[in-house]
Amino acid sequence: MLGEAVRWCRGGKQGAVEGVALLEHEVRELIRRRGIDPLRDGESLRLLVRDVLADYDERSLRGHVPPLPDPEAATKAVVDAVAGLGPLQQYLDDDEVEEIWINSPAQVFVARRGEPELTTTILTQAQVRELVEQMLKVSGRRLDLSSPFVDASLPGGERLHVVIPDVTRSAWAVNIRKYVVRATHLDDLVALGSLTPAASRFLGASVAAGLNILVSGPTQAGKTTMLNALAGSIPPRERVITCEEVFELQVGNRDVVGLQCRQPSLEGTGEITLRRLVKEALRMRPSRIIIGEVREAESLDMLIALNAGVPGMCTVHANSAREALSKVCTLPLLAGENVSAAFVIPTVASAVDLVVHLDVDARGRRRTREIVAVPGRVENGVVETADVFRQRDGALVRADGFPPHTERYARAGIDLVSLLRAGEVG
Repeated sequence: MLGEAVRWCRGGKQGAVEGVALLEHEVRELIRRRGIDPLRDGESLRLLVRDVLADYDERSLRGHVPPLPDPEAATKAVVDAVAGLGPLQQYLDDDEVEEIWINSPAQVFVARRGEPELTTTILTQAQVRELVEQMLKVSGRRLDLSSPFVDASLPGGERLHVVIPDVTRSAWAVNIRKYVVRATHLDDLVALGSLTPAASRFLGASVAAGLNILVSGPTQAGKTTMLNALAGSIPPRERVITCEEVFELQVGNRDVVGLQCRQPSLEGTGEITLRRLVKEALRMRPSRIIIGEVREAESLDMLIALNAGVPGMCTVHANSAREALSKVCTLPLLAGENVSAAFVIPTVASAVDLVVHLDVDARGRRRTREIVAVPGRVENGVVETADVFRQRDGALVRADGFPPHTERYARAGIDLVSLLRAGEVG
């Protein structure tokens, strides 16, 4: 008996691993036979796993299969493997993890509270491929040698980006960006410390008044979160059209249509670009247009849309508000040789009203660094700006600038002078 106990202590962990693997195999076989969709029918999956586990326990008592020391952990492992992302699911379930990325099967990283860390998770190349295939299964997007990059949304709202060899050196590079903070209103950003109450009131009033807003910042600064929060101030009766590469925004208005880009087919046809989405959005009777991010020539279509009298918002990567404006003045030139700076720069000055610039501080916290107004004037080929709020001693404080279109605030019943005066005292 003592020898048997020693053998169990030595082999117990291996037996538990084998038991979970056997349990998973049986669950997958029953899913196949019964035609259950584990991703969409979670209740049926849980009942199935419960029944399989009960049968497994009976067999383990008779010594036919290795016992499971922790049935709850075994159940979660099986559900994660069948309906989740297996070894990665624990990081998706962790609210402190913001992003997961795989450089190689033996290098799985996460960002926790803004700080990257190497995890103890070690995968195989086959596991990485299976996980990516599982994630892409519900997105309708493909990944192969002819299309070695892919962007997709996961059912939980996470954003997936994958690159495969020979674009990468040898291993698949996988990024899963979570949205830990789902800010649906500017007040949510105030509660998180990303925005001051005074700046929040001003931005909310500016959205309600119909100003065009550009949100800028580096990667992971929270641009999409800010865009979503700004959208929370859009009057409820307005019709909102969103244009994105992949669905990320969650606008709360009842009259919303979301559009996303589409990859080309295997024959190279059927691609729908962001430029096309912006053009189509103007035909859909929008009260507002929200563009997830402009990177290339679609910025020209964005400017044309904003100049058509439809209020809008979008994001752009930049290191400051003024650099964001310079970038928006440059990107439209990619649309063709017939587009000149003489047309673009005045158009930017008249189309963009506010720039909200975000940043990440030394501790990994997201902060609003400045809110800059664009009065609509151009001097020597440079778009003029005025600081409305700026950083001083680490705090966002009222500057001396004023936004354009004061008549729009008055039309919306907003006393702009009183609003900004209140901002001077907090």
